[in-house]
Amino acid sequence: MRLSTSALSLLVASSASFIHAPALAFGSVNNYSNHTTKRSLASNSNNRTGLSLGRLPLAFQPKSSIANIMSTRGGSTTSATCDSKVALNSAVADTEEKAAPTEIFRTNYAPLTNIVTNISMDFNIQDGKTTIVSEMTIKVNPNGPGSGDLVLDGDETCVSLMELSVDGKTLEEGSDYVLSPGQLVIKGSALNNGAGLLRTVVETIPEENTQLSGLYKSGPMYCTQCEAMGFRRITYYPDRPDNMAVFDEIRIEADKESYPVLLGNGNLLEKGDIEDSDGRHYATWSDPFPKPSYLFCIVAGSLRSISDTYTTTSGKEVHLEIFSEKENVNKLDYAMDSLKRSMQWDEDKFGLEYDLGIYNIVAVNDFNMGAMENKGLNVFNTAYVLADPATATDTDYARVEGVIGHEYFHNWTGNRVTCRDWFQLTLKEGLTVFRDQEFSGDMGSNAVKRIEDVGSLRARQFAEDAGPMSHPIRPESYISMDNFYTATVYSKGAEIIRMYNTLLGEDGFRKGMDLYFERHDGSGVTCDDFRAAMADANDFDLDQFGLWYTTNGTPTIVYESKFEDGVFKLTLTQKSNSDKPMHIPISTGLIDKVTGKEVVSTKVLELKEETQTFEFPGLENDVVPSMLRGFSAPVKLVSSTGDVDEESLAFLAASDTDGFNRWEAGQRLFTSLTFQEMKGEKSDDTTGYVMEAVERTLASEDMDPSIKAYALTLPSESTLAEEIADGEVDPVALRDARGAVRIAIARKFQKELQTIYDSLTKEMSADEEFKVDAESVGQRRLRNTVLGYLTCIKETGDEQKAAADLATAHYDSATGMTDKMAALGALASMDGEGADARDAALQRFYDEAEGDALVLNKWFSVQALANLPDVLDRVKALIEHPDFTLSNPNRCRSLISAFTMNAAPFHAENGEGYEFIGKMLAELDALNPQISSRMGSSLIQWRRFGDNRATLMKAELQKLSEMKLSDDLFEIVQRGLK
Repeated sequence: MRLSTSALSLLVASSASFIHAPALAFGSVNNYSNHTTKRSLASNSNNRTGLSLGRLPLAFQPKSSIANIMSTRGGSTTSATCDSKVALNSAVADTEEKAAPTEIFRTNYAPLTNIVTNISMDFNIQDGKTTIVSEMTIKVNPNGPGSGDLVLDGDETCVSLMELSVDGKTLEEGSDYVLSPGQLVIKGSALNNGAGLLRTVVETIPEENTQLSGLYKSGPMYCTQCEAMGFRRITYYPDRPDNMAVFDEIRIEADKESYPVLLGNGNLLEKGDIEDSDGRHYATWSDPFPKPSYLFCIVAGSLRSISDTYTTTSGKEVHLEIFSEKENVNKLDYAMDSLKRSMQWDEDKFGLEYDLGIYNIVAVNDFNMGAMENKGLNVFNTAYVLADPATATDTDYARVEGVIGHEYFHNWTGNRVTCRDWFQLTLKEGLTVFRDQEFSGDMGSNAVKRIEDVGSLRARQFAEDAGPMSHPIRPESYISMDNFYTATVYSKGAEIIRMYNTLLGEDGFRKGMDLYFERHDGSGVTCDDFRAAMADANDFDLDQFGLWYTTNGTPTIVYESKFEDGVFKLTLTQKSNSDKPMHIPISTGLIDKVTGKEVVSTKVLELKEETQTFEFPGLENDVVPSMLRGFSAPVKLVSSTGDVDEESLAFLAASDTDGFNRWEAGQRLFTSLTFQEMKGEKSDDTTGYVMEAVERTLASEDMDPSIKAYALTLPSESTLAEEIADGEVDPVALRDARGAVRIAIARKFQKELQTIYDSLTKEMSADEEFKVDAESVGQRRLRNTVLGYLTCIKETGDEQKAAADLATAHYDSATGMTDKMAALGALASMDGEGADARDAALQRFYDEAEGDALVLNKWFSVQALANLPDVLDRVKALIEHPDFTLSNPNRCRSLISAFTMNAAPFHAENGEGYEFIGKMLAELDALNPQISSRMGSSLIQWRRFGDNRATLMKAELQKLSEMKLSDDLFEIVQRGLK
């Protein structure tokens, strides 16, 4: 994946609440056979000798953010790009006026006229400048419109064209080619009937590339990020996914002492020292599988590694190696174990084996996304690969496992079969997210995983569906494709894949997958191609199901029921943005109202008409329907009366045999009580239902501890806000109401909660070994949930002190980061008599972090997410902290993005939160447009709020719209203002 930044934002929230966490000896690659030295593509190649392989208060230093950023990265303060203006494209690079952003439409897709079938590249990395020589075999596209001009993509702000030739003949600008912003067009007359060997020489300055797209420098290493359109920031090329070429030889040359590890896609051909070069060396890599340019990758750095092997089902041994900076080498073991489990699971579940002899992973500190599935050379944000008990929470461990799996699974669903064009992104990401969800569920608890995934979907994707960025899982247009790595494309996309599995069954889904690979291995295809494979393999009509790919928004299912003469009738009516009825699977069971037993097990009701009635005959008693079991479709379910049937919800919370729906019933009761509290209309009946459900949960001795923890957890503020009509969301009132419900539960069951806390403390202290198995994780999750209840009782000075003492004791006894963060999260919101304990704990945590970047991210986040009246002032002070830098995406997300998720202070009625974010966006946009555009989404939901807040949010968007913005942020701002 590019793991989306929306997922990373979730990482920020969850890290600070217990969160989108997370040093190997630099091992040389020396287990491979010798190869003779091959000639460099560069004409002045030197001779080389071949070798065999193998976180307030703290003193701070005020600073100028941008100047400091560039100095810490070793670059110039004059440019936010790798602005190397020389030679053939100097006129283009010196152009001051930026062209108006262009909107790209899906329906305008056209195949390439000419394609690159093979490419070899030579990277000569020098401090301050990298020279890249490329040789490309050009041919007429057999599936294209015929011979014509060759159009290559290139970013002239980052790439300087030095030489250009075809079949050895130097091309002349004007007569042979035209260089314009974003493109190099070689005229058809300069080619040999549309074909030829194209040679380019370009220069770039990775050290100045703050966008972290293309080739850039991160700490002690050079690395690349090419998805979606980063390869054009490396060289001129048809930088689109439907050009799949074999990257024959990729040679990387660098200083051996500074950059001893040189990595590329595929398999290692050779490596060696370069004679008479003053300590330089090289490595040559080859990938035999055709791939689009977005999967290209190189890494050069001072790294350490751990290694292992995996033997596939067919008996092939694969060398596995994971690289990081040396101080992190001891945090890679869990990632390696996760990789091997992923490989085994994919073989067992889908019959898919790995196809190369090497699988490398590199951990990078400065990374816009979560991870990237480059063929044979995955690049990971350190937050998703580093884990040990002292620095990673249980949530971090789970995400490492899930993301390792996700990127590995992309080898087939994304790499071997990729997207024809970027509008088809959900083809690979929705499918692969579904696969990683299933993998994580099988490795732990499927019920727990489903609760987590649906909670995330509702908090993030439902909000997206209801706002100005609403789009189908297959968008119809974009200005910047980077803005569509969204919760809709990823998470909702995964739900659409899950519906195939529900409709066809596991065996039918596997048959469809097999046919998909049989038909399309080695190709760039469309969402329709995937749907066709599923339909054809099962002789199943999925034409109507295609509406899920073209319809935005969250459908609503309205239900009403009737029981008469032993027949239960369930009438469902669908409402959506589609002008035609959609195909929606509603998994449903029936629970007898008298006996509390399930009388009809799960059946998939296929809702294909606007209104349908389903009949269940032969029943002795009236029943309560358990609908949408396992959340079988990404929809909202409401009663035809518009009222909440709390009696039925209480019944399901007690009797439903479906774990997800039992949890769901409790969540809907919590929601009902919270809204009553907010309106000052609290019902005794509702309160009674909620308290009975909580009492039953607390008393249960056989409930999975993770399920119990989630059953006790109130819906998040963001999830609750999605149930409120536009123009009526009051974040302060919502926070206060949710807090009041939580305190009421804590006071009523304080004795029972304390008993559970003490019992778990005793049980867990007897086990000295740290474990991340489901039982241990569940025990920690439940104990920390109970801690949250016990420490929210703090209305008097004595209560504040007691809560602070308990949280401090919890911190003191913590054996890992999970318990430490639960304690710190409680302490960070302490005030009054708990303020001293809060400050002491924050200082202690900072000191214990000892500069660890991922731990410091948690320290920043827990303060940005605190429930304190002066949070914004604290965030502003932390911006000036010497450990904060805008140049690192993880650090920005940990503080700035985290603050935007703290709804009450961010949405303060005076508008100071909006003003702060507006200023930060303007500064960030000059450095890293991908990060600024993601944070810009925090301002575009102004329609959800009352007039005052809406006016202030919109005013910040208007201010931004008057600035010179990147295409990324421009698109978000314009959509917000529409």
